[in-house]
Amino acid sequence: MVRRRQNSVHSADTACPCGRGIPLGECCGVFLAGRSAPTAEQLMRSRYTAFVLGDVDYLRRTWHPSTRPARLDLDPGQHWTGLEILHTTGGGFLHAEGTVEFRAHWTHAGVSDSMHEHSRFVRENGDWLYLDADGGR
Repeated sequence: MVRRRQNSVHSADTACPCGRGIPLGECCGVFLAGRSAPTAEQLMRSRYTAFVLGDVDYLRRTWHPSTRPARLDLDPGQHWTGLEILHTTGGGFLHAEGTVEFRAHWTHAGVSDSMHEHSRFVRENGDWLYLDADGGR
């Protein structure tokens, strides 16, 4: 599988953008291809990877219907450059809710910045879904 966004190329054997240090095809790629993420943190990581790859379909599919926007347009000039998971609560195999605090780094028009967010996730019918965020910029 090769995905392109802007001038980047990601294949199954390149490092996954989520930062775990394993190949995309063994990491977030399996979730983007249709497997359910087993934890809220893994869903967060795979959603970050979807932002890197420009996979709007995955982002919408993993967004809770009650908060999912009618349309999602990604800025092609924004390049995601790194993800830090800062803290998690719940979100495991036996939970129905969880939060992931993270910092995502990006560049746009030569300027580097980051966003800090506490994301909330819920599990419905066995699948983790992004619900909303508290904080961040």
